[in-house]
Amino acid sequence: MSSFVPSAPVLDLDAILRDPDVHIIVCTGSGGVGKTTTAAAIALRAAESGRNVCVLTIDPARRLAQAMGIAELDNTPRPVEGVDTKAGGSLDAMMLDMKRTFDDVVERHADPERAKAILENPFYQSLSSSFAGTQEYMAMEKLGQLHSQAQADAIWDLIVVDTPPSRTALDFLDAPARLGSFLDGKFIRVLSAPARGAGKGLGRLASVGFGFFTSVLSKILGSQVLNDVGSFVAAIDSTFGGFRERADATYALLKDSGTSFVVVAAPEADALREASYFVERLHADAMPLAGLVLNRVQELSLPKVSREQALAAAEGLADGDANSRLVSALLQLHADRASTMKRQQSLTARFTSAHASVPITTVPALAEDVHDLDGLRLIGELLAQN
Repeated sequence: MSSFVPSAPVLDLDAILRDPDVHIIVCTGSGGVGKTTTAAAIALRAAESGRNVCVLTIDPARRLAQAMGIAELDNTPRPVEGVDTKAGGSLDAMMLDMKRTFDDVVERHADPERAKAILENPFYQSLSSSFAGTQEYMAMEKLGQLHSQAQADAIWDLIVVDTPPSRTALDFLDAPARLGSFLDGKFIRVLSAPARGAGKGLGRLASVGFGFFTSVLSKILGSQVLNDVGSFVAAIDSTFGGFRERADATYALLKDSGTSFVVVAAPEADALREASYFVERLHADAMPLAGLVLNRVQELSLPKVSREQALAAAEGLADGDANSRLVSALLQLHADRASTMKRQQSLTARFTSAHASVPITTVPALAEDVHDLDGLRLIGELLAQN
């Protein structure tokens, strides 16, 4: 283990990748901590170690496609060229298309006529494109589809998931249940009342005291929106349900011993706070946490030179000749990095004191962003070297 977190147990990612009983790795954490790059590096390392891998990203920035040399990722897994297959592995990659996945669910569970009615419904189009929680629900839906496909066709023996860049890491687990409850719940049944006809819908609601409620909704949302919702629910009810059931099935898959969660964080206060919340949630739900990847850790090229020593030497050289001034600037840079490292270590120590049993591996801050397979290989090596 790096001296950066000497008290923490070591996260041995290679052991996880070599374990044939591990079939799903979920990389999660707050936004901007390197989840996408970590997921891609893990997937590439696993493939070049002999696993048949599919990596699913939900990151809209398309960094994964660029790093893997693919012109564009879409909702269909595509082979990644340039992977070393001598060990017998392979790598496919895809990026979640939220609406396309929702459309696939409709087309798979509905006859063509009813599917057309649902797909053309304005409320459905809004729901499938931008409704809060839809991206997270569809990430779970797509994971369930890939797992079923992998089992049926023996295409992949490992699926690596890059979770959505949500406001909080918990949304990936919570949003599917929220969306499923919304679609299966009583509130949307009330909204659907106008489409069920007078006497059965608004008339009956009015008779039990709900007329005023639906009147207010109509003023707020508009009668056409209520009609669109009602038509959507009427079409979807008799065709397929089970939103919550499928989410529950994938949720159970995530709790299975064949799944490993890897929490990704940067050594910064907000990211580690989010990682702490997620670790606690995983423990509370008895989900299989593999450990923490601490990304973009500051390392020193002269670890034995303290910040104070560097500053003192820099001050003594600042008024010298050009070479002395250059050395002074480099010493000042070293002092700044030493300060950064000390702050990062202090923040990480708070995490480890609260979660002493969580294994950790660190990845140092690199001089430039990862933009190709060689860069991903380097990240994979750094992930495994601790």
